Amino acid sequence: MSRKEDREGLSIWYRLWYRVKYTAWYVMGPAQLGEADDPHARMRRRREAKVAEARAARLAREGGTGG
Repeated sequence: MSRKEDREGLSIWYRLWYRVKYTAWYVMGPAQLGEADDPHARMRRRREAKVAEARAARLAREGGTGG
């Protein structure tokens, strides 16, 4: 996946705040957790969901053409 596709639909402020929170969890977060409880994994899943939602909205606006 290219970098543009990885951040589709995400504002610069969202991306900046995401990196701040991700880094904070890295430094001050829990030591070891399973995939379901890991804050980094949870953040990645939420971000991927936002990107997928933005991509679906863009495709719907463009009439369903994939590019």
